Amino acid sequence: MPGRVHLAIEHTLARVTLSHPGKFNAMSRAMWRELKAVFTDLQARGDDLRCVAVAGEGGHFCAGGDIAEYPDFRFDEDALRDFHENEVWGGLGAMLACDLPLVAQIEGNCMGAGVEIASCCDIRVAGSGARFGAPIARLGFPMAPREAQLVAREAGAATAREMLLEAAVLGAPEMQARGFLHAVRPDAEVAADVQARAQRIASLAPKAARLNKQTLRALGAGQPIDTVVATAYRYADHAEHREGIAAFLAKRQPVF
Repeated sequence: MPGRVHLAIEHTLARVTLSHPGKFNAMSRAMWRELKAVFTDLQARGDDLRCVAVAGEGGHFCAGGDIAEYPDFRFDEDALRDFHENEVWGGLGAMLACDLPLVAQIEGNCMGAGVEIASCCDIRVAGSGARFGAPIARLGFPMAPREAQLVAREAGAATAREMLLEAAVLGAPEMQARGFLHAVRPDAEVAADVQARAQRIASLAPKAARLNKQTLRALGAGQPIDTVVATAYRYADHAEHREGIAAFLAKRQPVF
């Protein structure tokens, strides 16, 4: 089986689950295409959806790419370029373009593609036993440039060098100390922590969350601050803006 990317929606929360039984959820080509389709769908939905949790099935996040597929295409330059620029970056790019807050639930192995997918998430929570790395130099190939840029931006250039040049595998406490993880919890508590965070995010103003993500994306892409400011205040007459302030003044909980 080529693996699947499952989407489940319950009220205002969505859950995206990487599933590739027997392979620690390694990403197949079909899964990369599904990842793009799922996040393209999520981005197109309205404000009734507030937050997305991203997790792996069976106690692991994602062990990397499905190496069993690689002999079929990786030894041809055009096919290799198409795989990384269109299939892999298609999935990662769709995650990065999603205006919904993304919370990563990281357990077990988080290697290669797993680190890349986690890097697309806004909040990252890991179990104490989670392991992170991109030891692909052992397999004779580098990380694609766009993917390396993403990992270096989120995990830090020094960590990216250690993972790629030294094939280092790092534990969750170390990745938290380096700023990649927002929290480390006992393995048995990660799912509950992510659920609580997602519900807390879902209780806040969805328009504000989307606007914050758009601003952060623009700044991260190096857009001039004047360009970002030019459209930054169009929310002035939005109902959420009025409700939040009215609720505060009336000393009641806002209804978003």
